[in-house]
Amino acid sequence: MTSDHQPGFSTLAIHAGAQPDPTTGARVTPIYQSTGFVFDDVEHAAALFGLQSFGNIYTRIGNPTQAVLEERVAALEGGTACLAVASGHAAQLIVFHTLMEPGDEFIAARQLYGGSVNQFTHSFKKFGWTAKFVDMDDISAFEKAVTPRTKAIFIESLANPGGRVSDIAAIAAVAKRAGVPLIVDNTMATPYLCRPIEHGANIVVHSLTKFMGGHGNSLGGAIVDAGNFDWSREGRYPALCEPRPDYSGMVLHETFGNFAFAIACRVLGLRDLGPCISPFNAFQILTGIETLPLRMQRHCDNALKVANYLSQHGEVEWVNYAGLPGDRHHGLAQTYLPKGAGAVFTFGVKGGYEAGVAVVSNVKLFSHLANIGDTRSLIIHPASTTHRQLSDAAKKSAGAGPEVIRLSVGIEDADDLIADLAQALAVAAKA
Repeated sequence: MTSDHQPGFSTLAIHAGAQPDPTTGARVTPIYQSTGFVFDDVEHAAALFGLQSFGNIYTRIGNPTQAVLEERVAALEGGTACLAVASGHAAQLIVFHTLMEPGDEFIAARQLYGGSVNQFTHSFKKFGWTAKFVDMDDISAFEKAVTPRTKAIFIESLANPGGRVSDIAAIAAVAKRAGVPLIVDNTMATPYLCRPIEHGANIVVHSLTKFMGGHGNSLGGAIVDAGNFDWSREGRYPALCEPRPDYSGMVLHETFGNFAFAIACRVLGLRDLGPCISPFNAFQILTGIETLPLRMQRHCDNALKVANYLSQHGEVEWVNYAGLPGDRHHGLAQTYLPKGAGAVFTFGVKGGYEAGVAVVSNVKLFSHLANIGDTRSLIIHPASTTHRQLSDAAKKSAGAGPEVIRLSVGIEDADDLIADLAQALAVAAKA
């Protein structure tokens, strides 16, 4: 390849961040199952602890296996740097811990994963942070919700569980006018389908547990720094723009420039809160990412076939899948997700709550569990599980009403998935 050649997505998914092990020559990134790492000398140790040099200190802060994963995710998302952590929830906690002070607010789309709504509504209150929820389709609502205490806007590129598509560029414009970063959870789309930074996002978060790892065997999360936000503007983000007493008065944004946010998340949030990813999980997720392009395309192709089938079924009231031409988010999907509208979507079964429970109780091939993004097809009734803690009104607002069933369509043969749903719907109808 010529020196100016830019590798493609599939090449990056396999090679970004990785080199043969310098000691053994191992081609696959090893699992560096060590808590600590030996320093060259006292000066080397001092430089590492003082952020004058990069390197390994302690696995709670960073690990060589983790470092390869971080470089790969950053490359796939088009960011300047990445921090891998223990889970998607840990990624959100670290991001807001870095941005927020007690009494601060952030704006979030109402259509989010139920666990995120719960984290934002209840757990974050203990830190003195307030989430203001607005409808993801009402761009003016984001604008109206901005106050002097607003520190960020949070959305999902592809909303869980409904599979609704966010107008990232329009919301990014609101965030830019407000002088706050736009945080996009890109878990459901992955960078194969959507790269939010290209549409104006400033921070991207992931549950690597889902499609990125892809095999339902390891927990992980990621924070990607886009490197495109001025953290020193108006002094609104003291963690980045004020001298750090714990680092000899260093100003992180001044020192680290366009990857300062990722550094701050590591040396302030991860260092002190401690939700680090294990080297083994980092290794598993790295291996999963190598087949991400192949898997995601199959996921999308299968999901479209299943959604088409359900949209014509007599026991189904509606299907929310942006890949269907008649869906209200189809146009946005063409803009932001041209390769496919993802693998997770919802449909409403006739008969409400009881019928929804009957369908998930009678599938044979679909697995009834609280996860998405597995190679296996998964099914759940959100109102009785993932969104159970929400009020009835909040469930409906989040797209998790009593009749709603969520599918995460895997990479099996689509005809087998359709046959399984057909027999489960038939049983539910008789019941």
